[in-house]
Amino acid sequence: MKIEQYTEQSEFVLEGFRGGVETQALLFAIFLALYVVTVMGNLTMITVITLDARLHSPMYFFLKNLSFLDLCYSSVITPNALANFFSSTKVISFGGCATQFFFFSLLVTTEGFLLAVMAYDRFMAICSPLQYPRTMCPDKCACLVLGTYCGGCLNSMVQTSLTFQLPFCSSNRINHFFCADTALNELVMFAICELIIVGTTLVVLISYGYITVTILRMRSGSGRQKVVSTCGSHMTAVSLFYGTVFVMYAQPGAVESMEQGKVVSIFYTLVILMLNPLIYSLQNKDVKDALRRLGQRRAAL
Repeated sequence: MKIEQYTEQSEFVLEGFRGGVETQALLFAIFLALYVVTVMGNLTMITVITLDARLHSPMYFFLKNLSFLDLCYSSVITPNALANFFSSTKVISFGGCATQFFFFSLLVTTEGFLLAVMAYDRFMAICSPLQYPRTMCPDKCACLVLGTYCGGCLNSMVQTSLTFQLPFCSSNRINHFFCADTALNELVMFAICELIIVGTTLVVLISYGYITVTILRMRSGSGRQKVVSTCGSHMTAVSLFYGTVFVMYAQPGAVESMEQGKVVSIFYTLVILMLNPLIYSLQNKDVKDALRRLGQRRAAL
């Protein structure tokens, strides 16, 4: 029987991706490019929705909050990962690791809840248009967004407290590029993540089930096309987010190695966050028109 020595750690070493200087430089360039595009894309969405009065509706209110989440979400992980590519020590303090873990868990959980709220918003707009103005009034929209943050914060506090109160073995090396969930609380994490993922996924599926039935009953081809276009971008974002999170957290053993886990993590901590603004702007006529008006306004100045 192997006996491990448990000690209090004051810092951890993030091993990150393997490879020499050239590999690290290439990865640094890729991460930096993804991060810059993510920041610029989400800042653009926030600015356009804020400045254009025609986009002051519940759908775009939620979209602006999604862009804000993506902006914060990527900024929790990427700057430290970029710094570690050329760091000789790759060290992160115990407090820094716990803080990064807390905000990472908070933001990723909040995003999952927010995507479910956005699906519910589309359900109300399409299936109950007469009740929509009252059901999704500004106060209720603000309460829904606040609720997503409260849910994310609650999950994050549970996950962080369970993880960082556990004893750590004598090794302080973490085979990842950011502080992620440890195997010590895998069962608890699995149960909580299953509850959140299954619950929010059911909200999305039920909402879009009703939306699909409503679309099929529409006689107007243009109306049907507009609804499909509006919902298509959200369904694309939902599929990308929930697909990768499900593979990473809801199926123990689905990721066979730590290297595969790192690749999947890059996808949902950088790639999806970069794609969301592109998905919502390229597939949404209102956003494209708002971008055009903003460009014309700046050109006139």
